[in-house]
Amino acid sequence: MRRRRSIFRTDPNASPLINTTPLIDVMLVMLVMFIITIPPPTHSVDVTLPGVDAGPAEVREENRITIDTADVIRWNGEAIDLAQLGELVKVASGQRDPATLKFEPEARARYLRVDQAIGEIRRNGGSAIAFPGIERYAATI
Repeated sequence: MRRRRSIFRTDPNASPLINTTPLIDVMLVMLVMFIITIPPPTHSVDVTLPGVDAGPAEVREENRITIDTADVIRWNGEAIDLAQLGELVKVASGQRDPATLKFEPEARARYLRVDQAIGEIRRNGGSAIAFPGIERYAATI
């Protein structure tokens, strides 16, 4: 009786089972690569908790908005949160002659907080934004 040879196996007496260890290794490496390349979640929801309300800050013709390295936003020197910033910008931009907003974040302020503040200003109609003193950051760029 003539023995049939397989065209797929070099050894006709070898086991017909496929070695899946290399396949599993490749899949694990790919899984690790996908986990590493997934960006971290950046979505956040700001919640204003009830507390003692200091009242609305004063809106002037020129308003100074600063952000320090501790992520504290200040409107003319008074600490506020993002929701209050939006309301103050809305009031400032709703005037007949829109108030100028001087935006002065510290050089080491977190980019995320600065970006949130600029987004809040833009969403609430802040169009007259000035960046005074930007030349002092020339060394950090």
